[in-house]
Amino acid sequence: MLCRLGGRWLRPLPSLQLGPRGPPAALASTGCAKHSALPLWAVASVSAVGPGGQGGWYEALARSAPVQGAEEVLLGAHSATGLPWWGSILLTTVALRGAVTLPLAAYQHYILAKVENLQPEIKNIARCLNQEVAVRAHQLGWSKRVARLTYLKNMRRLVSELYVRDNCHPFKATVLVWIQLPMWIFMSIALRNFSTGAARSEAGFSVQEQLASGGVLWFRDLTALDSTWILPVSVGVINLLIVEIFALQKIGMSRFQTYITHFVRAVSVLIIPVAATLPSSIVLYWLCSSFMGLSQNLLLRSPRFRQICRIPLTKSDSDTPYKDLFAAFYAKFISRK
Repeated sequence: MLCRLGGRWLRPLPSLQLGPRGPPAALASTGCAKHSALPLWAVASVSAVGPGGQGGWYEALARSAPVQGAEEVLLGAHSATGLPWWGSILLTTVALRGAVTLPLAAYQHYILAKVENLQPEIKNIARCLNQEVAVRAHQLGWSKRVARLTYLKNMRRLVSELYVRDNCHPFKATVLVWIQLPMWIFMSIALRNFSTGAARSEAGFSVQEQLASGGVLWFRDLTALDSTWILPVSVGVINLLIVEIFALQKIGMSRFQTYITHFVRAVSVLIIPVAATLPSSIVLYWLCSSFMGLSQNLLLRSPRFRQICRIPLTKSDSDTPYKDLFAAFYAKFISRK
């Protein structure tokens, strides 16, 4: 039995085929002893290796080529701009997020918009295929299990054909994560190397010594902890805002999406005490990165910016996204009784 849908015939269903480390090395410079406010694990030199020349996995990661590349980017930005280290960290973060993650975020929204626009067609195919499977199950005496497996197998094939036709497989939307997360890790470890004296010196001066006087406002020493907790709390608050913006734009989330949202909320809160045990240089980078992430999320809601990025219009798009977001935020957190 053939089913005509959207100007094409679904071909008949095929028959189902059943079937021990050494002691840590000495600190690289006397600056580490000076800033003893850091926890022992945070100031231990990442260049420590065992007697056989083999370090642990973290030591290997801290000395890896990607981390060294991140160090070169930071040193290059600092040398080229002449800014104090807090400004160099801020500028580097803005540049990387703007040049790397913003285009990838726009591409992610482009893919997700095309997938969303396919949903009506997918629903029609599912309805037609369900009818065809029901007829074949009645004719051939299939059990409910066999009929369901047949439906799922053919539905996966037909949906995959749609994704290939429109070049919008959902996996492509995850490219942002695979680039952004490693970049965040490498930059964080590079700043830790600088803050603990594990990185090389620049122009005869230890980068750690430069960071010790390269802060601003209440965090003058970027190698020390932020005793006020202002930076760690700010990181957690901004990450929570990002999560809530995502949750507010999703109507009727699945159970899995709800669990993921709760998990990310918990991580956003737990990151606060973790950040409070790290050098201020790392937490400043996290804060700048999170703020840029929040800005990108808001920017990608702009109809004009989405048009510039050629992101397809979807049924869920709004002409007044910021007004709608404020109204939803107000209704959820302020006006609720």
